[in-house]
Amino acid sequence: MNETKDYFFCGIGGSGMLPLAMIVQARGGRIAGSDRALDQGRTPAKFDWLRAHDVALHPQDGSGIVSPDQTVVATGAIEDTVPDIGAARRVGATIVTRPELLSRLFNDAPVSIGVAGTSGKSTITGMIAWILQSAGRAPTVMNGAVMRNFADADHPFASALIGGPDLFVAEVDESDGSIARYDPTVAVVSNISLDHKSMEELRDLFGGFTDRARHAVLNLDNPETAALAQAMVEAGRAEAVITFALGHADADLSAHDLAPLPTGMTFTLTERASGETFAVVLNVPGAHNVANALAALGAVRALSVPMAEAVAALETFSGIRRRMEVVGSAGGITVIDDFAHNPDKIAATLKTLHAFPGRLLILFQPHGFGPLKLMKSEFIAGFAGLMREDDHLLMPEPVYYGGTTDRSVGSEDIASGIRAAGRQAEALPDRAACGDRIVAIARPSDRIVVMGARDDTLSEFAAELLTRLGA
Repeated sequence: MNETKDYFFCGIGGSGMLPLAMIVQARGGRIAGSDRALDQGRTPAKFDWLRAHDVALHPQDGSGIVSPDQTVVATGAIEDTVPDIGAARRVGATIVTRPELLSRLFNDAPVSIGVAGTSGKSTITGMIAWILQSAGRAPTVMNGAVMRNFADADHPFASALIGGPDLFVAEVDESDGSIARYDPTVAVVSNISLDHKSMEELRDLFGGFTDRARHAVLNLDNPETAALAQAMVEAGRAEAVITFALGHADADLSAHDLAPLPTGMTFTLTERASGETFAVVLNVPGAHNVANALAALGAVRALSVPMAEAVAALETFSGIRRRMEVVGSAGGITVIDDFAHNPDKIAATLKTLHAFPGRLLILFQPHGFGPLKLMKSEFIAGFAGLMREDDHLLMPEPVYYGGTTDRSVGSEDIASGIRAAGRQAEALPDRAACGDRIVAIARPSDRIVVMGARDDTLSEFAAELLTRLGA
């Protein structure tokens, strides 16, 4: 791949586009881009940062695409009606999707780790990145979220780590089917559950992903990933499988004696092959993060990183932005910013927060009408089953920036189902109304959780809530 070309990224501010653009730029590419959020005046700090790092920004009206020598990078689902795509076709520019470009970089690396699964991908990718960097392996890492260990004043949007060309770690997405493009040295699958596709499609995609890998790191606590492990054993590939689980004696890596801390977890790690045990301290909370840590340890074990060295690095792992990130406290009320957006992620957050006392005020902004329709019953059952009687859920309508989508199921359909199950839930017209309601009912010892994905302004909303509470 010629990386010294001119690249134009449509939606360059997106969580998947920005880090990829930075990796391509580090390898010699000249970068330009457009973004609907830029045109709408959203998240200006991000675009100021891009300009400061030699990225030319244009309106998303096709004006930035003027030459057949440009390579235009679009999301996998972009429509031909987008002006940038129309301009690219008119001038004869090459059009590639983000998954095509990322998988090309990934597959070109001699050693690669692909992190897949319904939940936990960004955290596992960040943990692997930190362990490998601490071990002096200089990985190049493509994540879908900001890795706090690598974020500083000059790199506030550190969702990419620029390392060498020989070791590439990437979060891999199954929602658009692009996981089929990746040929990993190590395939990590944290869990598989209903999200964007049917279970039959997911089984085919994840099965192909692990079949193409030299090593597969699989979770015995999840029935679907346990089935993948069993299938590989039956196919005569037992030596390729590394399993992990919470308290499962048959797993290669197992966690025991889990104990929650206010901002983390402790547990005992047992490595079955050696019989060794390790005391592990995590500075990220929840049993789900123990499982994430086991997945990361399995991945680096496949690359022969000593277990004691990997465990030591994990103790200084500081987490992923918007993964139960404490924004601050005011008047005895704590505001938490969280990426949870599907039933599994929401369940992990609620279970973790309910390990400690205090009412939860939950703002859940759905990330689209499609997921609400697909998982309506799972959303209702998840919230109703895990909310306590005094918890309160508030939902605006799903994120919608235009386009064609089935809008037959909205937030009130979810809220009414939760109320029917005996829990408190409201659907309000917009996020501002939800914010007013939260501020009106919040009281000392409450924890406010702002949940949702695919909208960077949720973090701004969480910060604004904190400011209003402080006033």
